[in-house]
Amino acid sequence: MPAISSREWDRRDVLRAAGGIAALGALTACGSDTGRGGGGSGRPLKQMYHAYGEPGTQQAAQKFAKAYKDADVSVQWIPGEYEKKLFTALLSSDGPDVFEFHPQIHMAHERQIVPLDDILEGVKDDFNEADIASHTIDGKVYGVRMIDDPQFLYYRKSLLEKAGIEPPDTLDGLIEAAEKLTTDKVKGLYLGQTLQPVQNPLIWSTGAELLTPDNEIAYHTDEVVEALRKLRRLYAGKALLKGAPTEHWDPASFNQGLCAMQWCGMWAMPQILEAHGDDVGIMPWPSSGDPKGRPAVYNGGWSAFVSAKAKDVDAAKAFVKWLWIDQKEFQREWCLDYGFHIPPRRSVAAGAEELKSGLAAEGVELFNTAGIFDNPSWTQSMITTLTDVMANAVRDDADPERELDKADKKIRRDLDKIFG
Repeated sequence: MPAISSREWDRRDVLRAAGGIAALGALTACGSDTGRGGGGSGRPLKQMYHAYGEPGTQQAAQKFAKAYKDADVSVQWIPGEYEKKLFTALLSSDGPDVFEFHPQIHMAHERQIVPLDDILEGVKDDFNEADIASHTIDGKVYGVRMIDDPQFLYYRKSLLEKAGIEPPDTLDGLIEAAEKLTTDKVKGLYLGQTLQPVQNPLIWSTGAELLTPDNEIAYHTDEVVEALRKLRRLYAGKALLKGAPTEHWDPASFNQGLCAMQWCGMWAMPQILEAHGDDVGIMPWPSSGDPKGRPAVYNGGWSAFVSAKAKDVDAAKAFVKWLWIDQKEFQREWCLDYGFHIPPRRSVAAGAEELKSGLAAEGVELFNTAGIFDNPSWTQSMITTLTDVMANAVRDDADPERELDKADKKIRRDLDKIFG
């Protein structure tokens, strides 16, 4: 599911924003508060979502809230800069009781969220093991996975065939393919407006990780430096679509023929198939071509969390359990009726007929064979630091070695704060 908001922010911005209560008013104004669900007991709960792009999702969220009988659940639907608005709200005394986000260790250490082991008791084995692992911090599980969203490259089969090229399996091959596919009307490749969506796959494709198992820096390697230089070559050429009207999560550029290949998520597959039919293929971010290189798919997604500042933590946990553990039909609907997402629960995935054939089945295969999940120790601040590296080294032609050195200093400070 797409993260509509830009991640180009950092925690300092949030803290500055939190300095005034006016920020909270802006939050309500930007979101769509549906008011009470109408079916509850009178006990209020606030639930926050980012604004999903697929038609029907907001109405579905409101329907789920209204169906809950043990509280009056109001849904806040937040367009744009979701992360920034969420973190601002969590610092207040009037934030959401339940919200969706990604697993990050600082939220647990700063006691912004509460463990959910009790509501997962007896059903953990029904969840994808990697989803449970990525939400486990200091031995406790802090979120309930709602959807799994692999991200990969879509390509037009007919355009590659016309250019006489096979789907590339190396970064050099991807750059060469993008150049050959570029015409006066179509760009070869679209990677989003900021390149942030592919920064982790670029690192993983060299064989490197973001952090070592004992939480030391692992992304700064010679292979990553070289991959950044190659991406700079792509950026400086004419094959990359820049200034697109929509971000990478929106398939509009690909569907309208502005590019031959685009990085996007599985959520967009129904829209892409409707636009291009069988003339679509998918592939992972290709290997760097180095000896340890590997294809990489980002296994993103969204998860439900309970705020430690919830007015009634037990009531908030009960709602999360009801919606994301007990109501399998709602979970199936959320995963399959408004876009394609892989259900995190095995029992729900087993009945996902929509994902068992064709391009969707290929997406599930890439999720299982090349997918890499979030590391909860890799925080929002670290994401922003690497986004700066991408911007400076790729867009502005700064020396990637020097940019990574600068990033190392910031991220080491972050790691020291978290792990001592």
